[in-house]
Amino acid sequence: MSDTSSSQASSDRPTQRQLKVVQRTTLIAAMFAGFIFPFSASSMNIAVPIIGAEFEVGATHLSWIVSALMLSTIVFSVPFGRFADLRGRRRLFNIGIFIFFITTLVITFAPNFPALIALRVAQGVGAAIITSTNQAILMEVYPVSERGRVLGLSVMSVYIGLACGPIFSGFIIHYLNWRAVFAITAAFTLIIFFIALASSAKARKSGVLQEVAQGSAGIDPVNTLLYMTAILATMYGLTIFAQNILSYILLAVGVVLFVIFTKHATTIKHPVVEVRLFRRNLRYITTNIVALLQYAATFALGYVMSIYLQVVKGFPADISGLILVAQPVTMAIISPIVGKLSDRKSPFVIASVGMAICAISMLSLVLIEEDASPLHIIFNLLVVGVGFGIFSSPNTNAVMSCVAPKDYGVAGSILGTMRSSGQLISMAIITIVTHFTIGDMLIESAETTGIMLMFKVSFLVFAIICAAGVALSLVRNRSIDAPGSGSTP
Repeated sequence: MSDTSSSQASSDRPTQRQLKVVQRTTLIAAMFAGFIFPFSASSMNIAVPIIGAEFEVGATHLSWIVSALMLSTIVFSVPFGRFADLRGRRRLFNIGIFIFFITTLVITFAPNFPALIALRVAQGVGAAIITSTNQAILMEVYPVSERGRVLGLSVMSVYIGLACGPIFSGFIIHYLNWRAVFAITAAFTLIIFFIALASSAKARKSGVLQEVAQGSAGIDPVNTLLYMTAILATMYGLTIFAQNILSYILLAVGVVLFVIFTKHATTIKHPVVEVRLFRRNLRYITTNIVALLQYAATFALGYVMSIYLQVVKGFPADISGLILVAQPVTMAIISPIVGKLSDRKSPFVIASVGMAICAISMLSLVLIEEDASPLHIIFNLLVVGVGFGIFSSPNTNAVMSCVAPKDYGVAGSILGTMRSSGQLISMAIITIVTHFTIGDMLIESAETTGIMLMFKVSFLVFAIICAAGVALSLVRNRSIDAPGSGSTP
């Protein structure tokens, strides 16, 4: 009887060939999905001046083209990550891609600026689902020994998306219009959707994955609402910071709600964020904060440089896109190499080196003047790319090494929230600096001196944030072997 049971169990187990097929198709689906969100975000950097002119929107409000997408992604990432852990990551992953496709397609027909922003919010819901599940589904099918390599490839796809966004949108906008960018993005997203469906079918057919609910666990609706309201108030308050008294009220409300949320999470069985992940785990806390600081210091670079290149330097959209591609292409080349290295060397130390390079590069960008040559600009962007490429995949590897496999979904979504929060903070900094240096006039009507002041102040602030991240990384590295700092599961 036992021999029969053993034989049956053995026959149900997927073969090595089946496992390899599932791993390969899962990686392809995750990489394509990881590509499309940053592609959509970075493509809008080139379109910002054109959209502002078409809808007659002032410089301060233009940042909402990017911020609306980021804010929505932040609010929904963790709840969807938690839901995916409980009800099936792949199923939700596929739904997220489909939502992103539909909303991207509809944006093509946006009649005015408010409609465009509302649709970007809806697009962020799909992006939140994608970012909270794509790394988790990779962790399900790949062993720990290959984690750094696979995450490096996943991060590479993100950087390729960032690289292709300015190039393709620059040429599309130059020869067609900004709406065509969304139409083409929607068509590509539909292809990704079918790839993801095929990958899921292979995983189910081979028996590699059995997606079932984790017992009777659920998501506490009150705790979820507290979290979403707290993060919405905080992030929206940061986005409009110093513009009016509402920003201060929202920030205060956000802080209070976060305190209430944390206390409530410790009293219930199934909180949306497992507070236990942060208890006595200094590495996990600091690694997430370092990610927040890194993206806060680097994300808006493309937005600022796009305005500099098109308004100050007078380059057309296609040439500006080709110049901006220097940074993400460098990141795409370096990230898989460094990701593989982080399987053998400490990902914490490697990530710290990358952030230090970013700090130096931000300071060098402060020194760029109105008459800087294209080669000078490209060199600075290359240095930023090197630093970010060294930082990103090792830092992701470091985060995932701090939690157990059952928490990959929520850990990935928390990291995604840190990343998106950093991106939104980066845009908030630009909005604040623009408010005080240019005001809300049309960007093409602004004085060159005002734009250059905005340019220099922004990168000085980003350099300071990077320096703070380096300091925190040093504290983290010293704590790795300290008692009570948390251990890798």
